[in-house]
Amino acid sequence: MFVGPPRSEGPSSTPADALRKLQEVTDAALAHLELDELLDELLTRVRDALDADTCAVLLLDDTGTELVARAAKGLEEEVERGVRIPVGKGFAGRVAAEVAPVQIEDLDRADVVNPILREKGIRSMLGMPLVAGGRLIGIMHVGTLELRHFTEDDTSLLQVVAERVALGIDRALMYDELVRVGRVQRDFVALAAHELRSPASTVYGLAATLRARASDLDAGSQAHLRETLYEQADRLRRLVDQLLDLSHLDSRTVEISPTRVALKPHLQSVAQAVAPIGDSIHVRVPDDLEADVDAAAIEHVVGNLITNALRYGAPPITVTADCTDRHLRIVVEDRGEGVQDEFVPYLFDRFRRSERSRTQARGTGLGLAIAQSYAHAHGGDLLYTPAKPKGSRFELVIPAATNG
Repeated sequence: MFVGPPRSEGPSSTPADALRKLQEVTDAALAHLELDELLDELLTRVRDALDADTCAVLLLDDTGTELVARAAKGLEEEVERGVRIPVGKGFAGRVAAEVAPVQIEDLDRADVVNPILREKGIRSMLGMPLVAGGRLIGIMHVGTLELRHFTEDDTSLLQVVAERVALGIDRALMYDELVRVGRVQRDFVALAAHELRSPASTVYGLAATLRARASDLDAGSQAHLRETLYEQADRLRRLVDQLLDLSHLDSRTVEISPTRVALKPHLQSVAQAVAPIGDSIHVRVPDDLEADVDAAAIEHVVGNLITNALRYGAPPITVTADCTDRHLRIVVEDRGEGVQDEFVPYLFDRFRRSERSRTQARGTGLGLAIAQSYAHAHGGDLLYTPAKPKGSRFELVIPAATNG
């Protein structure tokens, strides 16, 4: 026989109290445009308005098939671990699939996909879809640490709040996109003026020298000029390739075509392609692990991560892969100094490089942005956490049918 805390009927409040709390949430939704700041303020107010212990927002990914934890109060681990819930699965997935409120009075007797809910001791939950402009953009849920029956008034309040929250999020997303596009355009002009001009000018100068004075130079000087010319031309080629990748990803013309791939030999070939002989790189993947993935996208992401580990990290560099909660997870770790804490929020921004990376190796600040964009195109994400005891840990998470 189940014995638990006494059932609560929820907070007692008058309609005036509910309207006041709702107004506080609405004010927050319409007062801010920065999405992260908006969500931080909204979740605190929603949690207080419903007298709950937790509140979280999960937004639909670009494929529309999974919910991604974007912000949380009391469930911060959802965001830190990059929780992804398939639409139609578990509590959050059911809210999204039904586009209707869902209540769980006793989590111990419910089907949930996210293990963090039980880890945190959540007992009762109420979820609501976030709909803006007639389309689902995500879901919001609140939870309590004690058994609770959410009343009709609670549900009505969260429903009205969710409408306002969805409006605020939708506006913030549009604003963020406008800011991002403007920033990308400005950054591209700056990049074209500096990064492209520098190697292009060098290539022209070296080629002109060889053409005009080759007969006056000794064999050693000619060889040095040719080697420098090759290095600068290769730098120019890689930069143009990166800009083309970004162009395709931004215009969503990159096609993801999953096929059955044997992960261990594929990841070994990626490592061998980018790693000089003698580098300490270990690929530790089950021999029989296969997954339905786009091999080229995996190569783009993992190849970039290994290259970064070689440039900015330290051996040993390890590549691991496994399948948990219906997702393929590929991890690249190194034992370098890791990413400086103050730079972590900008790690995947385009054209951004930390002061440390500027002194260690030449680069454009595009590699990780492109890698994350490929992860998103595959319906997944690329996450960073510090490695233990030290170093960097990048995790590619993508939905994929596997045999592992």
